[in-house]
Amino acid sequence: MKELSSRAMEGDVRAASRLIRNIEDNVPELSIAMKHIFPHTGRAHVIGITGAPGAGKSTLTDELIVAMRKKQKTVGVLAVDPTSPFTGGALLGDRIRMLRHACDQGVFVRSLATRGAMGGLSKAVGDGIHVLDVMGKDKIIVETVGVGQQEVDIINHAHTVIVVLVPGMGDEVQAIKAGLMEIADIFVINKADRDGANKLYKETRSMLEMGHFEDGWEPPIIMIESVLQPQTFSQSVCELCEKIDAHYQHLVDKNLLQSRFIRKVTTELNDSLHLAIFDKLVESLVNSGEWDQMLQALMRKESDPYTLAEAVAKKYLR
Repeated sequence: MKELSSRAMEGDVRAASRLIRNIEDNVPELSIAMKHIFPHTGRAHVIGITGAPGAGKSTLTDELIVAMRKKQKTVGVLAVDPTSPFTGGALLGDRIRMLRHACDQGVFVRSLATRGAMGGLSKAVGDGIHVLDVMGKDKIIVETVGVGQQEVDIINHAHTVIVVLVPGMGDEVQAIKAGLMEIADIFVINKADRDGANKLYKETRSMLEMGHFEDGWEPPIIMIESVLQPQTFSQSVCELCEKIDAHYQHLVDKNLLQSRFIRKVTTELNDSLHLAIFDKLVESLVNSGEWDQMLQALMRKESDPYTLAEAVAKKYLR
């Protein structure tokens, strides 16, 4: 496993792909590779793209790759797809859309299945970012599966968060308030040739004017028209690319990268503790037969989940 991580650090695409597959499958020896990789991470600019299903995130990501490659930046993409109910794997829709980059050695695209994870992300995203980082990718784009107001886990992994909005998807104000409004570093109004785009722009701008931006960055709003108008679409995405770079430079200039890194490592520590303690505890309960006994007690209403959980905690966490 350590050899695999060494090859990934040398830019070996097959090794990186296999490593990410092992991350998804939670292979027991995986921790050896990740321990080897972790000290070499933290160099890439991680960009999160989130928004409602059908907002055009994949099309936007595809064109962002083009804009970044024009700047001679290497790009890694983790596209989180819905889990197949039959195989547990990703439906691979995003990789199908990005086939034109398949022969570009400066681009690496990988789909990840959510596998029941909430928050619009896959549990493998954090470690997957590390793999692309040590491969030497300058920009890492993480595209979420399509989320609602509270599914905002991308903030725990990305330096720059882009929230994609589209006109005509119901109550626009409801769509951008709460969690999504708070995490956005850049707003994109996609498919801006549709009716209601100007109204959505004004409502978003009004909400921003009521906000207080402690880090000194007021999220810009980029209008991007239909992909069926290639020239204007490409120009607008290039403008978005400039704003992404400007936001990263702002983080650097204001010494704000550290706080974003703390948020990411806090999430990773929580996930690692969960894996090291909780998952092993459940495995022990299953192997001893206690798990089935507790389920039967609950089914017969002889106990409740809270009492059983407290008893397990007292027994194993003395």
